[in-house]
Amino acid sequence: MKRYVIAFFIIAAALGAQAQKFAYVNTELILESMVDYADAQKQLDDMSKKWQENIELKYKEIEKMYQTYKAEQILLTEELRREREKEILEKEEEVKNYQKEKFGVNGELFKMRQKLIQPLQEQIYKALEDLSKRNGFNLIFDISGNSNILYYDARFDKTDDIIRRLGSKK
Repeated sequence: MKRYVIAFFIIAAALGAQAQKFAYVNTELILESMVDYADAQKQLDDMSKKWQENIELKYKEIEKMYQTYKAEQILLTEELRREREKEILEKEEEVKNYQKEKFGVNGELFKMRQKLIQPLQEQIYKALEDLSKRNGFNLIFDISGNSNILYYDARFDKTDDIIRRLGSKK
């Protein structure tokens, strides 16, 4: 009886241990191969550069205001000094708010990046889903960026398949 129980568990374990099919892709490489991604990235870079230039210009204005204040400080009454200091501080606060509005966690740059890049990521996801269903993959790993995969066999790299499927080539 003991043998039958052991045999039963061995057979059950063998049936349950079907081979898992997996592959990996480099989504960074896939994105970089997409013309739309390059266009979106350029648009984001241009926008970011313009906003950064505005910020730098505003900080120069504040610096000029401060230098003028320092030069005239001796001649100003206490009330005028406080007024000028307040103007300078308000201007600095204004610039910080502008910076947060453009580059903050939920700022315009973040929202624009989502608007431009998310559809491309969805295309990649759809292609990965199709590849997975067609080839019976249980798992597809992403090896781009800060991946925790320390070793992978090139036979399982499906990055080029996804690039071809998306019709991407720069």
